[in-house]
Amino acid sequence: MNEMILLKLGEMVLKGLNRRSFEDKLQANLARRLHRYGQFRIYTRQSTTYVEPKDDSCDMEGAYAAVKQVFGVVGVSLARACEKDADAMLETARTYLADRLLAARTFKVESKRADKSFPMTSIQLSQYVGGELHEAFPHLKVDVHHPEVTIHLEVRDFAAYVHADPEPGAGGLPVGINGRAVSLLSGGIDSPVASWMIAKRGVALEMVHFFSYPYTSPEARDKVIELARLLTPWCGRLTVHVVPFTAIQEELRRACPPELFTVLMRRFMMRIAQEVARRCGARALVTGECLGQVASQTMEAMRCTGAVADLPILRPCIGLDKEEIIRVARRIGTFETSILPYEDCCTVFTPRHPRLHPTLAEAEAAEAGLDIEGMVRAAVEGIERVQVNL
Repeated sequence: MNEMILLKLGEMVLKGLNRRSFEDKLQANLARRLHRYGQFRIYTRQSTTYVEPKDDSCDMEGAYAAVKQVFGVVGVSLARACEKDADAMLETARTYLADRLLAARTFKVESKRADKSFPMTSIQLSQYVGGELHEAFPHLKVDVHHPEVTIHLEVRDFAAYVHADPEPGAGGLPVGINGRAVSLLSGGIDSPVASWMIAKRGVALEMVHFFSYPYTSPEARDKVIELARLLTPWCGRLTVHVVPFTAIQEELRRACPPELFTVLMRRFMMRIAQEVARRCGARALVTGECLGQVASQTMEAMRCTGAVADLPILRPCIGLDKEEIIRVARRIGTFETSILPYEDCCTVFTPRHPRLHPTLAEAEAAEAGLDIEGMVRAAVEGIERVQVNL
């Protein structure tokens, strides 16, 4: 039988009557993600999703790498199917996993008998296959606590499956199962991490970037598009709504107290992001804010910022420190792009002494003379939409 990929599901298996909807969403996401690697049959049985190539032209190496970035999967294994017979499983393990067994010094066999009609117990099957493998590979020693390689035997509905140690998957929930949100994507380290973290909770994303040409360069815009591209293996295809923000920043600098510039700027960002959310059917906003990291991220500043939005504002990085955020950025591949030396709009007209603990009354008073509705409308009408695919 052909090689296939076994995907172990995480918290999805704890769902109740709606579990099928989670499995269907995962299978649809897998089908889109794997389309470029060939034609696969994807189905779920007994808390395991099977990715089975339909012909020999499928790129199994590419597919295996791709499924490790699909949210909803906690473990990934290349496996070989065989008859539900102890000798067939032994022979499959001996040949299919020969390279792994020859390279190891210690091993063990673990069996799972999901098909209870199989005549041997899990322990009996493990003992039989383990003993025979020890005879076939006499250099190996059995180590049930810390083996270098574990041979997994799974007796399931339609066949038995043989594989070695699974690799970690992305975890989380399938993207899209928890609705859609708009994520504010700057060129920094935090916002791509926040986007990744909320996508991991099953949220599909629309990205909003605020662009202040000529104060920020075209390279800064390109950097953000590249960050979105780096997120697509995890989040799926993305639309980046590039908002012309220069006129708003210039008007704030002209008409408002400089010490409130940052919090007022972020209030306009929230207004615009919420309008984008309304137009694309999103139900929340996502930011990379981390409590106390900069002047605009005190509790008082965040209250002023969030007061203009009716939608919930999700802040997945709120309790992380910078080192923790950087570790995630390195893991998901966005860090090196985030630290490229192109400034984003948040650094334009930054006040020397920003107000650390602004009040809502101060912010509202500072905006009293502005044509808020007109400023937001002009920015939204000028949005450039960039489609980012894998």
